[in-house]
Amino acid sequence: MSTTVTRRDTAIPALAAAVAAAGTLALMVVIALQSARGQRWDDEAMRTVVAGRDTKLTLLSGLGYVSIGAIVVVAIACGVVALLRGKARLAIGAAVIIGGANLATQLLKHSFLDRPDFGLGVLNSLPSGHTTVVASSVGAALLVAPKAVRPLVAAAGGLATTLTGTSTIVAGWHRPADVVAALAVSLLWTGLVAWFMHGPRTPVTGTFISAVLGCGAGLATLVAIGVRPAYGWVGFTQASLVLGAVTAITALFVVAAAAVSPAE
Repeated sequence: MSTTVTRRDTAIPALAAAVAAAGTLALMVVIALQSARGQRWDDEAMRTVVAGRDTKLTLLSGLGYVSIGAIVVVAIACGVVALLRGKARLAIGAAVIIGGANLATQLLKHSFLDRPDFGLGVLNSLPSGHTTVVASSVGAALLVAPKAVRPLVAAAGGLATTLTGTSTIVAGWHRPADVVAALAVSLLWTGLVAWFMHGPRTPVTGTFISAVLGCGAGLATLVAIGVRPAYGWVGFTQASLVLGAVTAITALFVVAAAAVSPAE
């Protein structure tokens, strides 16, 4: 009698993640960018949270590290890790995720997407470039990281992505839909690369917990340094919903990126 062991593959989950990400991106464009009501909701959501001068300077200082130089450093680091593991194809995959996601964001924002004039400005800021830099880096890092350390990468990635995305909202640089769109772009590229490089899946329970803890720590950090509801206790619910939703979506992004990365 022979026993057949079925190894779950990442191909279908990776493709599903990419399709879901594309759908989310399209939804953000249609609702938050192309409709008057959606623009108003998105603009009001951005204004539910504020920060004092010192807090804002701290946030802006942190955002200053998110640059082209940072992309290059992360890409090189991912490549080195992959090559040290003898996984040259993962190094290529990480570079494709980072390069593809960031190029797509810049093209979408500056060449393909227009913001109709509904009285709230016509300068398009969707998707968020800063969030894409960090989120795509997290997707690449999860791809090349050994499965044993992926929970640690998920925690650090969740923290960094949450801080970056929410900081752009607090600073008034981006609306919540811009951040969600950037996460969608990053997951789309992560999913496509993972689908192409599919391999055996591993349980993501530890990664899920780590991602939630990391994202929660990012949100707690904002509160600790002085981010507050714009309208005091009257606006507490609205501010909590906005920051909570962005944090939760960030956690989903990290978990999804980890779930589709093959166990190599």
